[in-house]
Amino acid sequence: MFWRSLILMIVALINIVLFTRMVWGPTGLIEYRELKQQYENLEKQIASLDADNLALSREIRLLQGDERYVKKVIRQRLHFVHDNEVLYLFGDAAKQDHNHDGKN
Repeated sequence: MFWRSLILMIVALINIVLFTRMVWGPTGLIEYRELKQQYENLEKQIASLDADNLALSREIRLLQGDERYVKKVIRQRLHFVHDNEVLYLFGDAAKQDHNHDGKN
C-alpha cells in the first residue's frame, strides 16, 4: 500500500509540473496567446501597408501616363496658378505652405 501511494504521489507531482509548464512555460499557453496577438497585429500592419502600396502604385501609373492628372497634382500640391488666377490658402494648406517657406 505504501508503494502504491508513493507512486500516485510521484505521478501527481509529475502531472502538476507538466501542467505548470504547459500554461506558464516558454512554449505554454500564455506565450502562445501573446504571440498570437503579435501575429494579428502584424497582419493588420501588413494589410495597411499593402493598401498604401497599392494606392502609391496607382498614383505612380497616373503620374507616368495621365497628363491631366499630373497637372491636377501640380496645381493641388505645389499651388501652381496660371497668370490670370489668384490663389487663396485657408486652414491647413496655408500652414503647410508657410512652413515650406522656412518661416514659422
